[in-house]
Amino acid sequence: MVYTQKFYTADTHFGHQLMLSPTACARPFADTREMDEYLIGAWNSVVRPDDVVFHLGDFAFGLKDGIRIRSIFNRLKGRKRLVLGNHDFIQANQVHPVIASLAWDGPPAAMVETTDEGHRVVLSHYAMRTWPGQHKEAYHFFGHSHGKLPGFGRSRDVGVDCPDVGYAPATFRQLAAAMEMEAVETEEMGVSL
Repeated sequence: MVYTQKFYTADTHFGHQLMLSPTACARPFADTREMDEYLIGAWNSVVRPDDVVFHLGDFAFGLKDGIRIRSIFNRLKGRKRLVLGNHDFIQANQVHPVIASLAWDGPPAAMVETTDEGHRVVLSHYAMRTWPGQHKEAYHFFGHSHGKLPGFGRSRDVGVDCPDVGYAPATFRQLAAAMEMEAVETEEMGVSL
């Protein structure tokens, strides 16, 4: 029996030139091809074929090149589930046909709930101030903010631009441990949340 892990990531923005700009994310790559190859390598270095990866939106950009996007998708290990982000739509309420045509392991959705390590985890592209089960110790993972929006309680950004993930999907345990460490550091500074 193969042991399956769950991973979380967001905001890969495959093919998106703006991610390299100093006024945006300032990803340290010469061009989008180098960025895409690095992201694929980082993903495949941690994810195994039977693992599940929850991608919390903004999978790719420049979706006119559907062949390239499909090629990237097919090179990524794991069973991929999409929580829709703003760049995954062609217009309001219409998922981009290239994104919709990818072999997701379940239909893309605006919000998804899962359990991991015995915890309820609420997944969305956007950060929520409150989320289902928040007062019953549920976690909330989001993307969209590219590592610029601090976490709140049991909520955090899981996107590739967060400094603690190294451009790769991360497990619940890794993400929760980083949250606990941040809470301890905040407490030591005398700041209460």
